[in-house]
Amino acid sequence: MKKKITIIGSGFSALAASCYLAQSGHDVTVFEKNDSIGGRARQLKSDGFTFDMGPSWYWMPDVFDRFFADFGKTTTDYYELVKLSPAYRVYYGVDDFIAIADNLPEIEATFEKIEKGSGKILHDFMMEAQSNYNIAIKDLVYRPGVSPLELVTVETAKKVGQFFSNISKDIRKKFKNEQLIQILEFPVLFLGAKPSDTPSFYSFMNYADFGLGTWHPKTGMFDVVRAMENLARELGVKFQVKASIDKIVVENKKAKAVVVNGKRIDSDIVLSGADYHHTETLLDLEHRAYSEKYWESRVFAPSSLLFYVGFDKKVENISHHALFFDVDFQQHAKDIYDEPRWPKEPLFYANFPSLTDKSAAPEGMESGFFLVPLAPGITDTEALREEYFDKIITRFETLTQQSVRNNIIFKRSFCKNDFVTEYNSYKGNAYGMANTLFQTAFLRPKLKSKKVENLFFTGQLTVPGPGVPPALISGKLVSDLINKQS
Repeated sequence: MKKKITIIGSGFSALAASCYLAQSGHDVTVFEKNDSIGGRARQLKSDGFTFDMGPSWYWMPDVFDRFFADFGKTTTDYYELVKLSPAYRVYYGVDDFIAIADNLPEIEATFEKIEKGSGKILHDFMMEAQSNYNIAIKDLVYRPGVSPLELVTVETAKKVGQFFSNISKDIRKKFKNEQLIQILEFPVLFLGAKPSDTPSFYSFMNYADFGLGTWHPKTGMFDVVRAMENLARELGVKFQVKASIDKIVVENKKAKAVVVNGKRIDSDIVLSGADYHHTETLLDLEHRAYSEKYWESRVFAPSSLLFYVGFDKKVENISHHALFFDVDFQQHAKDIYDEPRWPKEPLFYANFPSLTDKSAAPEGMESGFFLVPLAPGITDTEALREEYFDKIITRFETLTQQSVRNNIIFKRSFCKNDFVTEYNSYKGNAYGMANTLFQTAFLRPKLKSKKVENLFFTGQLTVPGPGVPPALISGKLVSDLINKQS
């Protein structure tokens, strides 16, 4: 039966859900509080420079392919992909970096050169990681987190031990070189937790990295947002921007309407792709499924300090994606998860999209994106932002052996306070709720409200978890639940 469905927010999960629900014949309207769609994946354009404001890694291309295939489409109907080669570099010091190739045999050779015997060990590790990927990404993550029995299959029974060990322990059993260990631990940071708190089964992220490679939509990640919006519009979805939700109206324990910019909009179904905690604050207290104490007890993924920077010259000795691990990896992790504070010596990530996409910067210039992972909920001031920009740009100049500071002609920062203001993000987290053992699948906040009928949720605080591919899957899962009810 055709339903009038209101969707709050326009991030990847909300866009995915809007497509699936419109395909099923529902009347779908998406309301976005900001002036452009995309949620955290919005685009910033200024002074001739273009930046993806949020996600910048295109991993798991098969998940995107599967999404568009559900509508009889392919990604190439909407955007072009470039496989990055090298996928990325990891910097440890001056003239000391490791380039990760775009194929596994070359990566194995790189490992072997650094640590004798590690090439074969990496090969075997990747075969296991691929097996886990086939189980997790092709099957388990497409289950709605309703029951613990969803995780019980013949395949997972064979791997039960991997749910009770952790990535860090497993990698350190196999490899001795600290640089190689950090490279293998890095991908699970996308899941929002320390490698020592992430189950071994999540080695499938290493297959996403080394096995499937790192890609880049031709003119940036916003290409994917634009593609999904175009698909949604083709299916009949309507969009309203600058549309802030003031309240979710509940009558007789059923979601009946939303109040948008002071105006009531009646609806048969309300689906929120906005921050889960924030969405529950739009309900009267008795209708909230999770208490403040519950949210305080959860492990959240980091916040981030971001800088969008335009240079008036080309930057040298760099790759499209670059990780700067020249300081203590373990200490920075402690500063995020164990003793939340601004890290004394921060790891950071840099991304130069204009190396791949010439339209990202004026001719002869460069666009750069710098990111420092931070604990959610910490103090955020302009003075701290500038102090940390000085730290990372000084190290960037030293490690890449060039002067760029005086060539900056555009700079904008984005940090915890902005995540709260722009996205209503709980404690200003950037990636959602971490995928630890006790925050996996059925142990995450539910897609369907436990207290209010016709109220549903999607996105990185619910099933299956943080990241762009999981967001697409979350949109599919919640739309399936809504269709079963309709």
